[in-house]
Amino acid sequence: MTAAFRPSGPPLPEGAVRQEDLRDLNLKVVFQRILEAGSPISRTELATATGLTRPTITRIAEELLAGRLITEKGVTHNGRAGRPRVGLTLSDRGPAGLGLDIRADGLAACVVDLTGTVRHLTFAPMPPTGRDAEAVLGSLIRMGCEAIEAVTVKELTVVTATLAVPGPVDGGVVRIAPALGWRDVDAGTFLADLGVPCVVDNEANLAAMGELYAGDDPLGSFLYVSGGLGIGAGIVLDGRLMRGARGWSGELGHVTVEPEGAACACGSRGCLETYASTGAILGALPGATNRTDAREGAVPHGVVPGEAGDIFERINPGSVITTRAEAADPAALAALDRAGSALGIALSGAVNVLDIDTVLLGGSFALLSSWLTDSVRAEIDRRVLTASWSPVTVRPTLLGPDAAVIGAALTSIDQIRRRPTTWLAHQS
Repeated sequence: MTAAFRPSGPPLPEGAVRQEDLRDLNLKVVFQRILEAGSPISRTELATATGLTRPTITRIAEELLAGRLITEKGVTHNGRAGRPRVGLTLSDRGPAGLGLDIRADGLAACVVDLTGTVRHLTFAPMPPTGRDAEAVLGSLIRMGCEAIEAVTVKELTVVTATLAVPGPVDGGVVRIAPALGWRDVDAGTFLADLGVPCVVDNEANLAAMGELYAGDDPLGSFLYVSGGLGIGAGIVLDGRLMRGARGWSGELGHVTVEPEGAACACGSRGCLETYASTGAILGALPGATNRTDAREGAVPHGVVPGEAGDIFERINPGSVITTRAEAADPAALAALDRAGSALGIALSGAVNVLDIDTVLLGGSFALLSSWLTDSVRAEIDRRVLTASWSPVTVRPTLLGPDAAVIGAALTSIDQIRRRPTTWLAHQS
């Protein structure tokens, strides 16, 4: 699985340009050309494309090769006669990013190399203690250490780890994650035992980052909505992830869809999560469970917020819902229809405000999209002002439930690709 990166070009330094600034700028320009080429590009082609002299290109190429940012691979012919030239392309044996994710069906760890290729992807069940932050983070540390060890033998160096969590993050502190029952959990400090710098971010933002770089035909603007451990959204406008003034945007699950509706684990009432999370859908299925776990943010009518159940330690909610929907279980189909309608109501408000033409269903919603999409689209068509002459596309994500963990891993790689000189300085 490979994600195609398209970061913007390096910014020009302000004021007078020192010699070292010029060297760094030239290096960024050359690296950007190699990055954008998509296939091996020769030194001669780089000189033509950048306007730099051949000796300068040679010096920069040697520096990038020594730093394991690029490698020599294949040959280029340029469609002309003459001796083939050695091509330069991104290295798959150098810096790498580690992503960690807490999701409805357990935990995930992923390593992505500089080319955007997934080199390691593993899963583990949620610890028996479920909502206990120390147990969850301890399991993630073990998975992360195993991932780092596994890719070290592949000549990869994990630069940074990024943890995806279903809630707003302040620095490395998870301020509140109702779906997990967490409040003010200092996940960043806890994860220091990984031995590499660790960043903590909202899972919907990271999943949107993964989708932004997925596929050959990138979307300029879209709304990524993640279902599973709560419901979150990642907002991408004109190719940029929008985080809000404090980085807490995208809490779609706590948008009110029924003002006097069911109590939510967050303390409010009528939140989208109480109607459309996988826990809420499962709670509406007779025989599946008569209780729900607040980790799912799902508190159906008549259930006290925070009431503990063990259903999510024993089963994967998404798979149970999918199995019953595929069997045309009337209760499952009705619950999915209600969930899709509630989701469509919340999304309609977001689309009206943001003027976004594409909605991507991710997380467990990607697996359930066959049953959710029609209801979601019906509400959007009914409620979005411009829908009659500018239809909104609603479809599952390309990366599916793995979008957040892949996006988390990609964030480290994205930083290196935007600022290669930082990595080279560290290597020296």
